[in-house]
Amino acid sequence: MDMQVSFLDRLFEAGLLIETGVDGLYGRSGQFEDVIAAFERLIDRTGGPDGAEAIRFPPGMNRAYFEASGYMKSFPQLAGTIHSFCGCELDHVSLLKCMEDGQDWTKGQEATDIVLTPAACYPLYPTIAKRGAVKAGGQLYDLQSYCFRHEPSKDPARQQLFRMREYVFMGPQDQVMAFRQRWMDRGTEMMRSVGLDVHIDVANDPFFGRAGRLLVNNQRDQNLKFELLIPITSVEKPTACMSFNYHQDQFGLKWGLHFESGEPVHTACVGFGLERIALALFHTHGLDVAEWPDDVRRVLWG
Repeated sequence: MDMQVSFLDRLFEAGLLIETGVDGLYGRSGQFEDVIAAFERLIDRTGGPDGAEAIRFPPGMNRAYFEASGYMKSFPQLAGTIHSFCGCELDHVSLLKCMEDGQDWTKGQEATDIVLTPAACYPLYPTIAKRGAVKAGGQLYDLQSYCFRHEPSKDPARQQLFRMREYVFMGPQDQVMAFRQRWMDRGTEMMRSVGLDVHIDVANDPFFGRAGRLLVNNQRDQNLKFELLIPITSVEKPTACMSFNYHQDQFGLKWGLHFESGEPVHTACVGFGLERIALALFHTHGLDVAEWPDDVRRVLWG
């Protein structure tokens, strides 16, 4: 039996994930949520002393910001938009008749001004740009949001709606690079403290199409993205549970993020895939939290 399906079935049977009839869209049990909450407290203990400004955006973002971000140029296959009924009473009658006949009633829906957030940091950049110049020493932000990516899969670690915790640093290049390296070290230590076998490797985003292949090569050649990998459904192909991304001055130029001097800021982010980390813990230590190793439980719950 396929290892991904087997692990997913075990999660369903244990009640940790709840099937909805759509691949990659699951309910979560109280125990599953408790593991995520415990790991977020570990994130807070590790990163809290840095003094980041905490911001929590909803899982939808301004469509105009989304379009300006260039996401559709690079990842159209992953994007999700929100459409709604905007018709009159006659249109409503037609919609109901369409549903009764088993036809596609969604064709009458119209795009709204909201799209589903693809990454927790996307709403941050235009928000901070509106505040004015970035401080010379840089600014640090703590984010968490549900995110959407359209990639239905039987792999429980590849969900369509999932939570991402991020720290984003905006500042001078040398400090941004030091921030990323610091979190690569911290991330490895954090995962090992909860008994997870990890390694970090250079990576790339899933850019779309022929032009995307050039972007993949460029991203890997410049070491712009690293991922912390943990075996969940495959030892040969471990799952990325954290990412460490250096954007150079890309977002500084795109959103007008700059210092008082007018020079664009550089940015980097560290992202935690919260569901994936919980799945890695369940896969490694078993589906019953009460039977996890004592040292792991102490780190997570004290």
